[in-house]
Amino acid sequence: MESSYPYKLLLVEDEKAIRENYVTYLKMLFSEVFEAEDGEKAYEIYKSKKPDILIIDINIPKLNGLELLEKIRENDHTTKAIILTAYTDKSFLLKATSLKLTKYLVKPVNRKELNETLELTVNELLKYNITTLKRIELVDNYSWDLEIKELMKHNTIVNLTNKEKVLLELLLSHKNRVFTYDEIYNYVWDFDEDITLNGLKNIIKRIRKKLPDNIIQNIFNEGYKINY
Repeated sequence: MESSYPYKLLLVEDEKAIRENYVTYLKMLFSEVFEAEDGEKAYEIYKSKKPDILIIDINIPKLNGLELLEKIRENDHTTKAIILTAYTDKSFLLKATSLKLTKYLVKPVNRKELNETLELTVNELLKYNITTLKRIELVDNYSWDLEIKELMKHNTIVNLTNKEKVLLELLLSHKNRVFTYDEIYNYVWDFDEDITLNGLKNIIKRIRKKLPDNIIQNIFNEGYKINY
């Protein structure tokens, strides 16, 4: 995995030594990592910090892992959740599945298994961001229709090529998020296609002509973001 993914992660684990080991490792991968030793504290951190990813041990005090996630899922179906568990019985798995897990991991978890699960979670955040909105309103009467995936101006469709459309969809998927050049390459172009930074700049230049001025911002040596 690349270092410093721009996501916030909350780890909930009651065993101090295990929690500290996880946190040390996870801080090498994510921009912000929070920790809690019980379900009640975890819920307070969840409400105040709004993490993108949860890693929750099932056997924690006050609120167990499933109770904590059930409480979160009352109003939030988008935050990604990974459960750590010693359980493998069918009744547990059935209940856990209903809570929209990205994955459950049976303890003890090795680093390879954790990395693969985190990569899966990051890809879900990047490619399948869920939103309750049907339309993103931009400036100057522009908007992005999330259902038909079209750019609109005064309710008239603005013509985009397929790659322009995919790139714009990516940039609009997370507000104020800077997408790195590599993330854009991986999302917009197939693995067998050759793409250069100049090629990316060309497609950005074409999209900018079809959008309000200064809405796409280049962050030097990092990537691009869209202001809305």
